Amino acid sequence: MVDDDFMNNSHAHPSAPDEFYMELALAEAKGAAAKGEVPVGAVVVWQQEVIGRGCNRREERQNALCHAEVLAIEAASSRLQSWRLTDCDIYVTLEPCIMCVGAILQARMRRLVFGCLDPKAGAVESLYRLCDDERLNHRLPATGGVMATDCAFLLADFFRRLRHQKNHVQTAERWPSPVEGA
Repeated sequence: MVDDDFMNNSHAHPSAPDEFYMELALAEAKGAAAKGEVPVGAVVVWQQEVIGRGCNRREERQNALCHAEVLAIEAASSRLQSWRLTDCDIYVTLEPCIMCVGAILQARMRRLVFGCLDPKAGAVESLYRLCDDERLNHRLPATGGVMATDCAFLLADFFRRLRHQKNHVQTAERWPSPVEGA
C-alpha cells in the first residue's frame, strides 16, 4: 500500500531522515533541469511538512534572484505569513551561494542541509563559512554531504548534456571555410 502523504511529497514520519527531504529537493532540481535551468532544488520543512519548494528559475524569469533557496523561502514565508522561519529547516541539493546563505540567515532558519559542495560559489564550506561566522547576528547549523553523489551526478549530467548540445549546435550551424570549399 502506498501512503498518500508520501505521494503528495508534503509530510514525512517525524523521525524521517534527511535523505527523505533531500529526495524531494532532488525532485525539484530535476524539474529545473527539464526546463533547461541549472538543476538545483530546495524544500523548506516545518513540523515535518514541506511548506516551501523551489528550483532555479533564473533563465525562465530572467532574474538573478530566482535561485531555488530564495524561491523556497519566499513560499514558506507566504505559507506561515512571517519572514521569520525560526522553526524551519531547508534542504538544498547544492551548497548555497553567498546570496542564498544570506537569505537563509536573514530568515532565521533553524538548520541547513545540503547535498554536494560548490567549489566555485559555495558559502557554507567551500569558499566561505557564513553559517558559523561569529560576526553575524544569526548562525545556524549546517550539514553537508547528504546524498552528495546523487546531487553532484545530476549537476554533472546537466552540464555534460549542455556542453554536448552547444558543441552539436556549433557544428551544425558552422559555415564551411574557404579551405573546405565554400
